[in-house]
Amino acid sequence: MSRRNKSKTVAAWLATVGGSMGLHRFYLRGWGDWIGWLHPIAAALGWWGVERVQLYGQDDQLSWLLIPFLGGSIAAGCLAAIVYALSDRQKWNAWFNPGADLEAPAGGTSWLTIGALILALLLGTIAFMGSLAFGVQHYFEYQIEEARKISQ
Repeated sequence: MSRRNKSKTVAAWLATVGGSMGLHRFYLRGWGDWIGWLHPIAAALGWWGVERVQLYGQDDQLSWLLIPFLGGSIAAGCLAAIVYALSDRQKWNAWFNPGADLEAPAGGTSWLTIGALILALLLGTIAFMGSLAFGVQHYFEYQIEEARKISQ
């Protein structure tokens, strides 16, 4: 495999493990990828929300807004891993290995690719549903508390 060919398995693992930091985007498109730089910003906002919960407790309204950014960035990375792992060899090589043979081994699927797919499904679901549940629950608790204040 030449240095130019991008491995589907490596990209799927980078998206699964380091997707919230944009590692898969930097691997596939280089350091100049502006969308790749958005991933660490969203993750940092989410981690800031986690810190605020630890400092101020679960009643901190700003953390309700910030924590879903972390879950969303992890889920986005896992979604990219799923798309990468499920793409066929010809499509992968056409996307990320232009000029290479469409049957180049870099676009092939192995058991490691399937492992990344399974882990991405697991982590992505946990991150997305957990952050969604946290944000929505606290939003509705806030609405109920405000309604109580109005009714008294």
